[in-house]
Amino acid sequence: MAKSAPASSASSPPDALSGVLERIIFANEENHYTIAEFMPDGGDERVTIVGTLPGIQCGETLRLRGTWASHAQHGAQFKIETFTSELPSSVYGIRKYLGSGLVQGVGKVYANKIADAFGADTFRVLSEESGRLRDVPGIGKVRASAIKKAWDEQRAFRELYIFLQTYGVTTGQCVKLINKYGGEARQILTHEPYRVAREIDGIGFKTADRIAINLGFANDAPPRLDAGILYALDVLQEEGHTALREMEIRDYAAGLLETSAERISARLEALVASRDLARHAPAGVVDPLPGSSLIQLPVLDRAEAKIAGAVRRLTLVPSGLPPIKIDAAVVWAEAKAGFTFAEAQREGIRSALGSKVSVLTGGPGTGKTSSLRALVDILKAKKVRLSLAAPTGRAAQRLTESTGGFAQTLHRLLKFNPQRGGFDANEDHPLATDFLIVDEASMLDTRLAAAVFAAVPARAHLLLVGDTDQLPSVGAGNVLKDLIATGTVPVTRLSVVHRQQGQSEIVTTAHAINAGETSLPIAVDTLEKLQPWADLTFIVATDAEDCIRKTLALCTDFIPTHYRWMKPGDIQVLAPMHKGTAGVGNLNLQLQTALNPHGRGLRGPSGEFRTGDKLIQLRNNYDKALFNGDIGLVTATDPDAGTLEADFDGTRHTFTRGELGDAALAYAISIHKSQGSEYPVVIIPLLKAHFMMLQRNLLYTAITRGKKKVFIVGEPAAYGMAVRNNEARTRSTHLKEKITALANGAPAA
Repeated sequence: MAKSAPASSASSPPDALSGVLERIIFANEENHYTIAEFMPDGGDERVTIVGTLPGIQCGETLRLRGTWASHAQHGAQFKIETFTSELPSSVYGIRKYLGSGLVQGVGKVYANKIADAFGADTFRVLSEESGRLRDVPGIGKVRASAIKKAWDEQRAFRELYIFLQTYGVTTGQCVKLINKYGGEARQILTHEPYRVAREIDGIGFKTADRIAINLGFANDAPPRLDAGILYALDVLQEEGHTALREMEIRDYAAGLLETSAERISARLEALVASRDLARHAPAGVVDPLPGSSLIQLPVLDRAEAKIAGAVRRLTLVPSGLPPIKIDAAVVWAEAKAGFTFAEAQREGIRSALGSKVSVLTGGPGTGKTSSLRALVDILKAKKVRLSLAAPTGRAAQRLTESTGGFAQTLHRLLKFNPQRGGFDANEDHPLATDFLIVDEASMLDTRLAAAVFAAVPARAHLLLVGDTDQLPSVGAGNVLKDLIATGTVPVTRLSVVHRQQGQSEIVTTAHAINAGETSLPIAVDTLEKLQPWADLTFIVATDAEDCIRKTLALCTDFIPTHYRWMKPGDIQVLAPMHKGTAGVGNLNLQLQTALNPHGRGLRGPSGEFRTGDKLIQLRNNYDKALFNGDIGLVTATDPDAGTLEADFDGTRHTFTRGELGDAALAYAISIHKSQGSEYPVVIIPLLKAHFMMLQRNLLYTAITRGKKKVFIVGEPAAYGMAVRNNEARTRSTHLKEKITALANGAPAA
């Protein structure tokens, strides 16, 4: 009979469980997520335990802390939060432990022989007298060495894990340490704890600092101050900055490290001298004030220098395009399009054909798409080698559809090489193109932009197309705005609305938001009052629960009833925040329950995935050619095998359970994740509780993701808060100064 889960409340303390690990049902080698059978002490019935269990083998005695849960198909399961392990002391346990696959080539037969030979003294023999293994019939020198090596690795892992538990290091972090440093992990942690923060992704300064302080490192030790300064720069980089004034870094780091500004200043000098940091004097200032210089991480300094150098190189080298009578070409493109272009559109085409580097910017409905289509038609007619690209797969797909050319993601265009950790297309091996058009250029962060600019051949043209009023790039930098601000390249701004003769409420509302107009668009207080013909409507919600109810009703009733052209997956909910009642996390749970309540699912770190669910890729996976923000549809799950199959724009991919940490449900996603994409129907929950994220460019970006219908569900006051807040924090960079310096013939200081 299956064991039933004990009743427990959400506020109950974790349960404790002790016993012997009997059988491993499933174990992921990458993240060590394990499903196993476990015999509790004093029990006569095995129970199922699930969780992260690195380095464990059958036969071990485990002491677990966690919670009981009831699985729909598999019954009661004990979910592990923490564990400690002890080597088996009985001969039975030793046989089971050695025979569980600890060493390749040592199965139950040799495990029994070793346990018969040494009994309860087996593990001491393995540790201290491994040469005696050769006394066991059938074990020669090679096999004895393999057993000893595997035993030592297991012991090192176990000892390190026990050591790290004291300092709050997670099991996953422990796995990363072992994979990186092997048997030297403990020594490195003991003597160079801050090195770990620099070299291992996912182990930050705070974890390393906790270990170091507990090991007796002085609060003002230079290694600690240096690591803290670099960590401070990483934190500020996450806010979008690539360079900051020295005094800001000094004060931030001094507060973080609880030390004096003078000590931080001294270490800043040392880091600049060792070239671990780059320093730039303020532009045009002969005698800068102390602390007014800009400080950068070298990787970002080099990336900006690469962009500036490429702009200079492209503008100096003559065009490699065939002869084109530009005005005649524009007239020809107008005839082909069947309508007359606005003067700004004509100027944008002329600029792109006549200048090696140029920018085309404008909001929705202002004619960017028709301008691009005309430019592509002209270049195709002249048989120019043309490349079209965008930062995301969705944006590239839209560019293909709107221009009739072939567009791809920048990572595919530049041929990202996961083995090298870089792009195969670069300054030494440039792209085979005469003209590169990059759409959604506002999404370009400094590092990606550096790779793009460097790969453009010297005689080719580069056109950046984007909307500067959207959210800035997720990564550090402000590339498009900085390039425009230099005044060194021609910029065409499209501002007149053309789409649907100016009748689109989506377009007019977006432009009204940019103009700071806080008056609501069409607003109703119930779904019964919705007008199906309207393409943008504000639905008033009294609170977060009402917002959820109306969002669910839109998805399950109103939209499917009134828009029969809609396909599964056409609805996209875009939320300002991840947490909270109307945040991405809860919205996904509620929408999954409402839209896809049945089916046997596969559980990952972020929840359960069922056949028919929408899911989003959260990190680049170069082996699968999937990138951060790609959205797919789950087509099959196999909980027994621990696999999931999903379709991404016609291409099917299989995911193991260990890969599901890089995916999440996508009925709702953050507005930031929607950049570069368009969806037939967009629903935007908007509440005063989102006040931390309510900004004009956030609301503008969300609304302009809707292709046919947009519904804003929330509080009118929240709409006004977002529109009025046009003070998004300015990103501090050094790119503009580098470009300007090179354009003026001076070195980029």
